Amino acid sequence: MQLSDCKHWIFDMDGTLTVPVHDFNAIRKLIGIPADTPILEAIARMSDADAAEARRILHDVEMDLAASARPQPGALAVLESLAARGATLGILTRNDEDIAAATLRASGFEHLFQSRHVIGRETCAPKPSPAGIHHLLSLWGAQPEATVMVGDFRYDIEAGRRAGVRTVHFDSSGRFPWPEFTDHRIRSIGELLALDGFGAPAGGPASAHGHVV
Repeated sequence: MQLSDCKHWIFDMDGTLTVPVHDFNAIRKLIGIPADTPILEAIARMSDADAAEARRILHDVEMDLAASARPQPGALAVLESLAARGATLGILTRNDEDIAAATLRASGFEHLFQSRHVIGRETCAPKPSPAGIHHLLSLWGAQPEATVMVGDFRYDIEAGRRAGVRTVHFDSSGRFPWPEFTDHRIRSIGELLALDGFGAPAGGPASAHGHVV
């Protein structure tokens, strides 16, 4: 099956559909966890009181960033093209779902996603768990082979591989460091529409890729 035949598309949000703005090590410093430590996993190991405070700090920072979210070049054209082809679109993020909704509004993507198709950390175990993808597949009655996961970080494409769906790794640097999880590679979101039978690409060059919480 070509990508152009896939009817179900799941996207990471920060750094994939939007220009990356998070300074994750600054957030880690605010919360009090070591640099380069996965934030959600570190919070899960805290006491209840410390975890509640860490989640409050994280939510406040991410909500402030959501208000100024900007779309990745070419992302809107890609999403609108997929929607016009009858594709079902979903978001799988390690953010809270209210932050995801605010990010979609600020980026101009809100009209393309049903709220129940925007899956965050309160609904399912966060990526790299495949739970969020399995949740969307169940909602859609979709088969994994007709579904695509698109993301800019290992957790995105690892979740996709573990769920048995097609994976697209977006890396504007062209390094693509996780080939074991990757079916397709793109350096801009617009390149999606040049893969596997779509035709001409949409949009221009991508911004620098970011990391997820």
